[in-house]
Amino acid sequence: MALSKIESLLGDNAEALLNHTCTTIDKSMLHLPGPDFTDRIFMQTNRNNRVLANLQRIYSHGRLANTGYVSILPVDQGIEHSGGASFAPNPIYFDPENIVKLAIEGGCNAVASTYGALASCSRKYAHKIPFIVKINHNELLSYPNSFDQIMFGSIEEAYNMGAAAVGATIYFGSEESSRQIIEVAEAFERAHELGMATILWCYLRNSDFKKDGVDYHTATDITAQANHLGVTIQADIIKQKLPTLNGGYNAIKFGKTHKAVYDKLTSDNPIDLCRYQVANCYMGRAGLINSGGASAGSTDLAEAVTTAVINKRAGGQGLISGRKAFQKPMNEGIEILNAIQDVYLEPGITVA
Repeated sequence: MALSKIESLLGDNAEALLNHTCTTIDKSMLHLPGPDFTDRIFMQTNRNNRVLANLQRIYSHGRLANTGYVSILPVDQGIEHSGGASFAPNPIYFDPENIVKLAIEGGCNAVASTYGALASCSRKYAHKIPFIVKINHNELLSYPNSFDQIMFGSIEEAYNMGAAAVGATIYFGSEESSRQIIEVAEAFERAHELGMATILWCYLRNSDFKKDGVDYHTATDITAQANHLGVTIQADIIKQKLPTLNGGYNAIKFGKTHKAVYDKLTSDNPIDLCRYQVANCYMGRAGLINSGGASAGSTDLAEAVTTAVINKRAGGQGLISGRKAFQKPMNEGIEILNAIQDVYLEPGITVA
């Protein structure tokens, strides 16, 4: 995709996003993605040789191979949102093989899905594209609905099917978060022992994070703290929603923050909001990948490209986009995945 096409998709936001210069946290302070990311960042850590090999396997696959950026297809919504809600728009994805095919044809670095989905076709595909096994889920069938992440299998099972990495979600801020932190930390430790990389979905979940009609679940100050907790339990890559506002701590009146977070380290520009998320991933030592969000139909392509531009210019490591890709005909899903990747391949889009 040409830069002119990207500018067209950004529309009225093109100037503010493509020409923004970050004056909050300077890019020189960040550990930025690059072809040598595994050597430069992870070789000095406690990760063993097998973890390094699997991380490099992910970074070396797909259209973004050897750039330091990643494009991942995540499809665990059959549990999180129910199979019907997720796959009715395109029933071919009730068959997990089509999920893997979409990731391969879409040029992704890896495919992330459930134990059952990946196990059902692991012998055919585990050596063709890196698998990321999602180890916990919110089952969303209990009545009334409860919102908790519970384990669905063992780390050994993910290892035996040839996974390059495991992924998990923690609902930070929820009543169950302390248990989830302990469970996931123990699971990540075991995954690293067996040589698999770790990816954490760092999501906020608390009804009190909505205040006076404003939803602070995507506030940069508290999502960034979730990131900081995620890297503390040794997640190698952090998945987080793109920030859309700020001031969650002050509005909700909880926890601790500092006025410099708002006066000096962030601004209203979405790139600066995202950069604060990157800063809380140990200044980029753990890559930040932002989620693509729900499918909105005709605006999906523009939204995906916009998110990718913000993430890249903030110093992030890529995008993990599912519903925008798999809730459409496969050729359209491939087009969206390729458009996301084109942002990271475009030399004219630089870190702000």
